[in-house]
Amino acid sequence: MKSRALIEKILDSADVKINGNRPFDIQIHNEKFYDRILSEGSLGLGESYMDGWWDCEQLDELIRRILIVDAKKSIPKTLGVALHFLRSRVLNLQTKTRSKKVAKEHYDLGNDLYMAFLDPYNQYTCGYFKDTDKLNIAQEQKLELICKKLQLKKTDKVLDIGCGWGGFAKYAAEHYGCHVTGISISEEQIAYAKEFVKGLPVDIIKMDYRDLTGTYDKVLICGMIEHVGYKNYRKIIKKVSEHISDDGLFLLHTIGRNTSTTTTDRWIEKYIFPNSMLPSPKQLMNGSEGLFTMEDWHNFGQYYDPTLVAWWENFDKSWPEFKGKYTERFYRMFRYYLLSCAGAFRARDIQLWQIVFSPEGVPGGYKSIR
Repeated sequence: MKSRALIEKILDSADVKINGNRPFDIQIHNEKFYDRILSEGSLGLGESYMDGWWDCEQLDELIRRILIVDAKKSIPKTLGVALHFLRSRVLNLQTKTRSKKVAKEHYDLGNDLYMAFLDPYNQYTCGYFKDTDKLNIAQEQKLELICKKLQLKKTDKVLDIGCGWGGFAKYAAEHYGCHVTGISISEEQIAYAKEFVKGLPVDIIKMDYRDLTGTYDKVLICGMIEHVGYKNYRKIIKKVSEHISDDGLFLLHTIGRNTSTTTTDRWIEKYIFPNSMLPSPKQLMNGSEGLFTMEDWHNFGQYYDPTLVAWWENFDKSWPEFKGKYTERFYRMFRYYLLSCAGAFRARDIQLWQIVFSPEGVPGGYKSIR
């Protein structure tokens, strides 16, 4: 079957028309698109969009429809896909040295860029859109949810592994009066966070989780374990177990996959999050078994869809002030990134979990918070 006919058949099964007139129909500008998809898969789909070979008004809905019919099963596996998988099996892609790549290439893009589309607490993780459609409210609700699940109190020493721009540290210190230590390996995030939390009982330190010291009452990993890799889940969770008090609580907030794998999407790996991968429930439980009691597992992946759409709307609105700093191809890359991820969450292809652990089981049981 010729490449166009095969792609057209896949799109038909998703009720998507080539050059159709609905907002989720795909508009093809370069006939080489079809061969590129068959030879490069998801990497070719994203790169061809960045190159202007196709457009779609409602890109997030296009991706949702493609994922619902599991289109990737219809596209032959290529050598590039096989090598991508083999690399993840042979190498530890998230060593101390390799872990720095994502900080340099993504998180250090420029604080002004991220502040332009995030909320006032600079949350680069899923908001909690319960009874609201406002991003800023949803992110404050997410922060409050974390604090309540961790049962924060003023006397707590809290550790935030992968503290980002200091949003949780600021919120927890302001609202609960506890002391927070935030660690990150991103130079840009560290510089911003130190200014952001000035005057509060917060320490922001440049540190890899493998170098942790001290003991903490509560530990948070929020949107960071996606950069740790399956070969290191046991290592990071054991590290937490070594530095948490016996009556403490540990909350893990992460994007997750429905099934276990060892790789991430090739386009995401190349352009957005180098050396990343999403954990499965099995992988996380294997990593924590014998170290922690799992007290609570909360899935609110449906809220990542509106989070990503809100980020895109903010990014698009602020784009004119960044045109001289970034290229049009960068703009298309970010649009594809945010909206394709929104489509993936809308399709329930990937999830968002908050998991609460305790070292020895909470006496009398843990009260779940929603």
